[in-house]
Amino acid sequence: MKTASDHKAVIRELVIMTAAVAIVAAAVYFFLVPSHASVSSIAGLGIVLSNFVPIPLSVITMILNVILLIIGFLTCGKEFGAKTIYTSIMLPVFLGLFEKLFPGFTSMTNSQELDVLCYILVVSIGLSILFNMNASSGGLDIVAKIMNKYLHMDLGKAMSLSGMCVALSAALAYDKKTVVLSVLGTYFNGIILDRFIFDHNVKRRVCIITEREEELRQFIIHDLHSGATIYESIGAYNMQKRNEIITIVDRSEYQKLMAYINRLDSKAFITVYTVSDMKYQPKK
Repeated sequence: MKTASDHKAVIRELVIMTAAVAIVAAAVYFFLVPSHASVSSIAGLGIVLSNFVPIPLSVITMILNVILLIIGFLTCGKEFGAKTIYTSIMLPVFLGLFEKLFPGFTSMTNSQELDVLCYILVVSIGLSILFNMNASSGGLDIVAKIMNKYLHMDLGKAMSLSGMCVALSAALAYDKKTVVLSVLGTYFNGIILDRFIFDHNVKRRVCIITEREEELRQFIIHDLHSGATIYESIGAYNMQKRNEIITIVDRSEYQKLMAYINRLDSKAFITVYTVSDMKYQPKK
């Protein structure tokens, strides 16, 4: 039975997802549509198809999203599918709302290049929120999430790869400049999206050898509230045995840890590795 706090959490998640979808839809309608570019999205493909199919972009986006929603259900689980059903429906709804409120909208910047740039920056914010909630705005976001899950490909790179075909589809309806902007926009959209999402989840594996081992261990456990592993190491020069403390921390914890070590033991030997994927394999 769900408690009041559970209901509040669901409502909060719903509000955040709705706001994120609104951001994505605004980026599409106010920047991508005026630029005519087909940048890394089903909405971009819809913009191209709207030149050949006499129906609104919102309807085209809905139809295309439904097809990929089925794939999302089968490959990414019920939670991903359920959330994405909501966002995939809300995206065309917001697009339809903007079509009604701002009919015939041309451009906010009066520059095709600036429209593409603004689209990339704004849409990355909305997509990063959705991806970190295990959701998607639908379309190519589903494809990127599937590639991330099964091919362990960075989300930004997966988005770029799946979006390149969509970007090249601009050649069916627009000039060479628009095609080039679509391809470049797709590439840079992947880089920025990767920066928003992937780097946010990066952790660091810190290995420390210090004479004040116990104090450091207490700091990691009680101040950082993190775990640590201690290995016995032997120096190759004098064969002296020392203990090495290894811990995995996020960005903020890493800063606190390094500041503490500098105060504790300026002669401590430290090595740092970037960790992007951690898995715990339970015993069978």
